[in-house]
Amino acid sequence: MSDILNKTIVLVLNRNWQAINIRTPADAFCQMATNVATALDIELGDDARAEALRPVTWDEWITLPVRDSDNAVRTTRGAIRVPTVIVAVNYARVPKKRPKLCARAIRERDGNRCQYTGALLRPDEGSLDHIVPRSRGGPDTWENLVWSNKQVNTRKGDRLPHEAGLKLLHEPRAPKELPATQFLRNSHGIAEWELFLKT
Repeated sequence: MSDILNKTIVLVLNRNWQAINIRTPADAFCQMATNVATALDIELGDDARAEALRPVTWDEWITLPVRDSDNAVRTTRGAIRVPTVIVAVNYARVPKKRPKLCARAIRERDGNRCQYTGALLRPDEGSLDHIVPRSRGGPDTWENLVWSNKQVNTRKGDRLPHEAGLKLLHEPRAPKELPATQFLRNSHGIAEWELFLKT
């Protein structure tokens, strides 16, 4: 039972039915029981389109029959269906966030180009370069990391770009914040989510 309660398998929509987050069933049950959220009772047809879809409050949700394909939590009162989608009834915003700082995000921000030579690189031809090297106190930040040709990066070593005879093509910046919806992925392949996630 505790296994399913702690999996991130519940899509959260704002009150305008826009996807904003992913939560665990434990979180979803708490939000539903305190009337912060309602669950969506969704019946999908053969073509994965919603044949029936309606918001359901906690009091009704705990009385719904458990379908064969549903995950359920066993309680002393019987099985309770785990919702796949809930609606935060008093929340209208779509939160914004930046991509996670990682090599792939830096490569994408820099357009797969070496930021010293401008050469277009395959992923295996490039690496992260700290403009101010770590050995000199350079941080792991959007503004201090660039995508660089591996050979150029090796040549630069623990020097500043001008000390190695290099010049940055562009000053690196943190990417703009994007709607959180852009970062939500249906990694569990939950059919009901596809009604709300943009592909």
